[in-house]
Amino acid sequence: MKVSLICTVLNEGKSVAALLDSILCQTRPPDEVVIVDGGSKDGTLETLRSYQGRLPLKVLVDSGCNISRGRNLAIQEASGDIIASTDAGVRLSPAWLESLLACLGREPSAAVACGFFRADPQSTFEAALGATTLPGVEEIDPSRFLPSSRSVAFLREAWAAAGGYPEWLDYCEDLLFDLKLRELGYGFAWAPTALAHFRPRPSLTSFFRQYYRYARGDGKAGLWRQRHAIRYSSYVIGAAAVAAGLWQPWIWLVPLAGAAAYLYQPYLRLSRQLGAMSSGQRVKAILWAPVIRSAGDIAKMLGYPVGVWWRWRRGRASRT
Repeated sequence: MKVSLICTVLNEGKSVAALLDSILCQTRPPDEVVIVDGGSKDGTLETLRSYQGRLPLKVLVDSGCNISRGRNLAIQEASGDIIASTDAGVRLSPAWLESLLACLGREPSAAVACGFFRADPQSTFEAALGATTLPGVEEIDPSRFLPSSRSVAFLREAWAAAGGYPEWLDYCEDLLFDLKLRELGYGFAWAPTALAHFRPRPSLTSFFRQYYRYARGDGKAGLWRQRHAIRYSSYVIGAAAVAAGLWQPWIWLVPLAGAAAYLYQPYLRLSRQLGAMSSGQRVKAILWAPVIRSAGDIAKMLGYPVGVWWRWRRGRASRT
């Protein structure tokens, strides 16, 4: 079956060459590569076009399109029966596509092969961010895992049955697409060796903005209501316990125990990387973890109600 690799880009002039080079190094090359540019102004298009003699690459431009629109357009222009999807800012392992296809071949009932992703940090902050926010492969329950579209392959017919990616949604669009495929009864297969390496956000500000947008997307799509409710409740209870500790200091043990449990997994992941760091880097990474965790939670608690409000207004407009 013909395999098409699709991707969307926007102002990825500094990183797109690494992605294209990793596609060139695939042990099972794609039959075609279709990339949609959302209107780059930084030389991304020139870099893409310089690879057209080395890759079976088709480049399309749709200025202003969001990721969902870009992916749908790429798939519409692709001719493959199997669609492999990745993202800008990613470096694919050499056996990435081969692993995804082998996974589909081993499980005939599967229409989706779920690849995985790994942080590719370039600073101490990025190492701490990756450890704090990204699960390890050993933490994944394959029966419940919803793949990111930075590392996935699926049958074209499944994409068509799901109605494509939801173009009304600017973030979390791949999760909604995954959930629609599950609702339709398509099988998912786990391909943990199909690795996409990506660089975490380089600063706390850019990370905060990213998680705000993710949570806003959750609110727009109506996703993870219980998870967000637990987060709000946990912070309210923690703040109440801290306030009560002003009169009864032993009560402070409650939020401290909660914080220790909350940071256990990030520190466990980070511990596997400390050996490669200098003593100064270790201290910085350890101190960054709680800051990153708290900043991510605040970003989510701010972004989610904005998305819910957008969803409510959209629903109200559709009824009038």
